Amino acid sequence: MPTNPSTRRAPTGPAPGPGDRAPGRLRHGAGFWTVAAVFVTAMAFSTVPTPLYPLYQVHDGFSTFTVTIVFAVYAVGVLVSLLLAGHVSDWLGRRTVLVAALLLELAAAALFLASSALPVLVAARLVTGLGVGMLTATATAHLHELHAADRPGASAQRFEIVSTAANIGGLGLGPLIAGALAAFLAAPLRLPYAVFGVLLLLGIGAVLLTPETVVRPAVRPRYRPQRVSADHGDRAGYVSAAAAGFASFAVFGLFTSLIPGFVDVTLHHPSRLLAGVVVCAVFGAAATAQVLSGRLTERARRTTGLLAQACGVTLLAVGVHTTSLPLVLLAGIGAGAGAGVLFKSAVASVAAMAAPERRGEALAGLFLVSYLGLALLPVGLGLATRFTGVPAALTWFAGVVLALLGVVVLLGRRRTRS
Repeated sequence: MPTNPSTRRAPTGPAPGPGDRAPGRLRHGAGFWTVAAVFVTAMAFSTVPTPLYPLYQVHDGFSTFTVTIVFAVYAVGVLVSLLLAGHVSDWLGRRTVLVAALLLELAAAALFLASSALPVLVAARLVTGLGVGMLTATATAHLHELHAADRPGASAQRFEIVSTAANIGGLGLGPLIAGALAAFLAAPLRLPYAVFGVLLLLGIGAVLLTPETVVRPAVRPRYRPQRVSADHGDRAGYVSAAAAGFASFAVFGLFTSLIPGFVDVTLHHPSRLLAGVVVCAVFGAAATAQVLSGRLTERARRTTGLLAQACGVTLLAVGVHTTSLPLVLLAGIGAGAGAGVLFKSAVASVAAMAAPERRGEALAGLFLVSYLGLALLPVGLGLATRFTGVPAALTWFAGVVLALLGVVVLLGRRRTRS
C-alpha cells in the first residue's frame, strides 16, 4: 500500500559524520565489524542443533521424518518473522530490531536448556526462526549502511564479502562448535546452548553501542506485513536473484536437516564431531568461495556458482548411492561453494538495485523466498524417505535442484536481454 508524503519513510543511510554519533557509541567502522560478529554468532546459534538431532532421536525415539518437521518449524518461524517484521527496521531503526531479534534467540536458548523433550525442541526451533527472520535482512542492511558511512564512495566489495560470509559462515560454525562440545564435554544437549546464551547476551550489549543508520520519520508509517514484490528497480534481476536464493538455500537445508542422520545411520559414523565437520565443510566452502569470488564480475560469479552447485548435487547423488563418505563430503563442499557464490551474487544485486528507504524490504523479500527453499525441499525429501529409500529420495532432490538452477539460467538470460 503506497504511503502519502506525510507518512513516507525517511531515507536510510549513513550519518554525515562522526559528530552524529551518540556519546560512547562506536565509530561506523568499528560498528561494521561489531554487527558482523553479532551476525555470525546469531546465525551459528541457529544451527547448533544440527549435529545433535541423532541424540534427540535417541532421547525421544522419533523418526527421520520428524527431524524434517522440527526443521520445518524453524523455517516457518523464519518465514513468519520475515513477513511480519523483516522490513520494519526501515523505520524503527536497525539497532532496535537487532536487539529484539537477539532477545528472541536468547529465549530460544533458555528453552533448549529447560528440556530436551520433543515439544520443547519444537517450540525452541520456532522461536529461533522468529529471531533469525528479524535478524537476517536487518543485519545485512545495517552492514551495508555502516560500510557506506565508514568508506564513502568506496566499492561495496567489503560489504558483499562480510555480509554473506557472516551469514553463511555463521551457519557453518554452529554445527562445528556444537559437535565439538558434544563429543568432548558433558551434557551435550545443554552445554552448547549455555555457551551461546552467554555469547548472545554479549551481542546485545555490543549492538547497543553501534551507530544507528536509520533516521526515524516524524510520523511512523502505517504498518503492513512484508510485501514480496519484484518492483525494486530491476524486476527481471530481482526475480532471478530470488530464484538463485531459493536454489542455494535448498542445498543448505538438506545438509542441516537430513545429512547428519544419513552420516550416522546409513554411513555408520555416529561421531557428533564428524557430523558437525561435514555440515561446517559445506558452509565453510560457501563462505570461502564468497571471499575468493570477490573480484569476479557479476556474470562470472553467477556462472561459477551455478556450475559448482550443479556439479555438487550431482556428485551427492553418486555418493549416496555408493554410500561413500568422502564423496558425500566432496559433494557438500562443491554444492556449498556454488550455493555460497550464487547467494552472494543475489544479495549484492538486490542491495544495489533497491532504493535506500526500501532496502530492508527488498532484502527481506529475498530472504523470504530463500528460506522457502530451505524449508520446502528438505521437508519434501523427508516425506519421500517414508515411501522410498534415502538414496532414491536424494536422487530426486538432486534432480529438482538441477531443474531450479536451469530456471535461474533462463531468468538470467531474460534479464540480460531486457
